[in-house]
Amino acid sequence: MLRILNVLAIVALVGSAVYAYSIKYATLYQAEKMAKLKRELQSETDNVAMLRAEWSHVANPVRIEALADKYLGGQVMQLSQISTVAGLPDKAARGDEIGAKLADLGLAEPTNTPASFASATPAAPNASKAAGAAPKSSAAAPRPAAAAPKPPVAVLKEGR
Repeated sequence: MLRILNVLAIVALVGSAVYAYSIKYATLYQAEKMAKLKRELQSETDNVAMLRAEWSHVANPVRIEALADKYLGGQVMQLSQISTVAGLPDKAARGDEIGAKLADLGLAEPTNTPASFASATPAAPNASKAAGAAPKSSAAAPRPAAAAPKPPVAVLKEGR
């Protein structure tokens, strides 16, 4: 009986030692992880400070004025360059540009449109290709020449 108690005490002692070492190494791992995160945080803080300093240099009004004089040639704003908000064109409608290009190439996937809506939709853009017509070639179409750069336009808000 005495030997069994001795063996159980030794097993309990070894078990508690293993548990204590596992806690110790888990604590060391968490401490290393926290130190690494502190270094990363300091690095990001330094990067933000550097970017703020760079932005203050780039957005410096004196620098912008010197660049404007250098590259814009000191052009004086003309009265014809002033417009109102109502005179500006509307925002372009956003659509599925990629889908339209795929449809032009004949690579669009068919949709599962119900029959009641299918009759109301316009003809497919590929109908001329299916009928045997020659496909349009974008290489054959002439490209417009690059337009001369327009002078800047000032916008006045209405009601001021």
